[in-house]
Amino acid sequence: MMFTQRCARVSEGEGRYKRGSVVGNVARTTIMTMGRIVFFEEKNFQGRTYECSSDCSDVHQHLNRCNSCRVENGCFVLYDRSNFMGNQVFLRRGEYSDLMRIGSTTGMGAVMLDTVRSCRLIPMHRGQFRMKIYELENFTGQTQELLEDCESLQDRLYMSDCQSCNVMEGHWLMFEQPNFRGRMIYVRPGEHRSLRESGMSNIMRISSIKRIMDMC
Repeated sequence: MMFTQRCARVSEGEGRYKRGSVVGNVARTTIMTMGRIVFFEEKNFQGRTYECSSDCSDVHQHLNRCNSCRVENGCFVLYDRSNFMGNQVFLRRGEYSDLMRIGSTTGMGAVMLDTVRSCRLIPMHRGQFRMKIYELENFTGQTQELLEDCESLQDRLYMSDCQSCNVMEGHWLMFEQPNFRGRMIYVRPGEHRSLRESGMSNIMRISSIKRIMDMC
């Protein structure tokens, strides 16, 4: 018998809403789409389930384990630790029958997740993307401003690493290796004084950065 639990926030904000503003002559809009991800205790979508429509800081409050999932709407980042910490993978809409192999199948966060403990729903952003990156923590060292994807910080910007950033517009993924490969970290609008303290201390360096532009 299959038992389904629903996230406590599932009834909040049904449908979608837009949050917009104007910076100079550039309009920006963040569209909060009703996301939906279903976690299954067993591989191949078997066993007890937990359905979530927003951020969830601890999936294990609802399931003993999580071995497969189905993203029915929206884009999500999964974490192997609670409170949005640890190794991360980015998932678009689709079916993922074995989370132990999820890094190799998605290409977005090449890491094998032993477990899934938390997840974030990624808002869909329309408009300008802008982020200021710093080579060292606490917004120090060499700095550059990004408006688009950067496949290699070293080759394009002559920066050996990025340890802090200020995201002004849009949502981004940072990768350990050039050409958007290897382990990754998701950053959303706001100041990030130390990327190492965001639960990704095992990442040696940031080498490439990509905008999240998926129409999930």
